[in-house]
Amino acid sequence: MDDGGQALQQILFFALLILGLYLLAIRPQRARARALAQVQAALAVDSQVITTAGIHARVAAIDGDDVVLEIAPGVQVRFARAAVVRVLPEPPSSSEQPQTNEPA
Repeated sequence: MDDGGQALQQILFFALLILGLYLLAIRPQRARARALAQVQAALAVDSQVITTAGIHARVAAIDGDDVVLEIAPGVQVRFARAAVVRVLPEPPSSSEQPQTNEPA
């Protein structure tokens, strides 16, 4: 093979390597970041959330880029909105819980 063919092979190899890196690493990370931004933008008062520190709390107030979280009854702390990583689903109300009939 001549030098021109080898150079073309090397360029093609590195182009495929960069494409593979993009598809396996960068693209999924962007999707996760986009999903996290949607979660943080959709925060609402009284939502149950988990912070980056693992604190489970209830959103007491939202103030721009900050959220006030109630971590215990009467205990409120201020966090950056970016510290919220997950919104927990609402627990079913007592009227929606299925009744179990266990034999006596």
